[in-house]
Amino acid sequence: MAVSLLSHELSDLCLGKPALRSLSITSTIAEALEVLKTSDDNFVSIWNCDDDECCSRCVGKVCIVDVICYLCKDENLVSPSIALKQPVSVLLPKIPGLIIHVEPSCSLLEAIDLILEGAQNLVVPIKTKLFNNKRSKQQQKPFCWLTQEDIIRFLLSSIGLFSPISSFSIDTLNIISPNTLTIEYHSPASAAIGAISRALVEQTSVAVVDSERTLIGEISPFTLACCDETVAAALKTLSSMDLMAYIDCGGPPEELVKVVSAKLKEKNMNGMLQHFTVSMSCGGFSSSSSSDEEYSSSSMAVQVSPFPRPGRISRSMSYSARMVRRSEAIVCHPKSSLVAVMIQAIAHRVNYVWVIEEDCSLVGIVTFSDMLKVVRESFETMA
Repeated sequence: MAVSLLSHELSDLCLGKPALRSLSITSTIAEALEVLKTSDDNFVSIWNCDDDECCSRCVGKVCIVDVICYLCKDENLVSPSIALKQPVSVLLPKIPGLIIHVEPSCSLLEAIDLILEGAQNLVVPIKTKLFNNKRSKQQQKPFCWLTQEDIIRFLLSSIGLFSPISSFSIDTLNIISPNTLTIEYHSPASAAIGAISRALVEQTSVAVVDSERTLIGEISPFTLACCDETVAAALKTLSSMDLMAYIDCGGPPEELVKVVSAKLKEKNMNGMLQHFTVSMSCGGFSSSSSSDEEYSSSSMAVQVSPFPRPGRISRSMSYSARMVRRSEAIVCHPKSSLVAVMIQAIAHRVNYVWVIEEDCSLVGIVTFSDMLKVVRESFETMA
């Protein structure tokens, strides 16, 4: 059975995967934003298109978090309408190897090695009978992409093959990384903008802690990706703790909306103030569920909850009507087993799990990449 697992090709993992939503690298940020808001996908792939279809390549991916961080620049907050007219290429990280094209015949082992070398997404052609040699130039060959989550999910179906390693604790396996992105809860959220951008690239999150490194919550790129671009205004004007309350529970509390509006006016960021006001008037918060009492309890609660977070609903619904990811962190303990942490991350649709002690002090983080390293090493004994 081990030989059977090792013989799998990426085409086996691509079954049922949807075709990528794609945009040309010459598209504007506003066009990318429109695609993201009307899609159930967190990311849209960006392509360097050519008249010769064979030369078209995926050169990156963009999500709303990229737009939010870009709008956080002071000059863009002053005039977001001008900023959104810029080409989407300005959002792409200048890091080579994040997106790699591979053939469907690529082996599982080769795919894992590429991910461990830094690839975030593997772009794979989809085999389909609908595309033949007579297709027009307007009909592009379909692609899907595979992520770390796809690989981990696939490996879980054969987790018994990795015994006894799968039952070892994560501290025994030495895969807890102490190098975490953190910010203190009373610090301005704007101080975390660089960390958020880095977390997006590393597929992790920013831990919100107190002065004793007690884990209070997180500012997650996945949570922000469920919001809209006007969160940039909150990110520039609120504390980290208040930002967690702002992006939590499906919509910002009215009290925090007033704070953001007042600070935008104070800083003469009239362009974002107008954009922000229009967004709020279209359902930016729910007056029925975002009372001052709820704001107080949400922003002051110092706790970590491992409970499931609400699923993502299409952005075509109003901000106040849809459920979004909460700012509560997904946690485990140093003695948690590898398989338990893998299952926990998959269940919550995150690429990492925070590691804490019994007193909720932050120890570190375990990522899918860390887990794949252990699995990859175990392959050597299975071959």
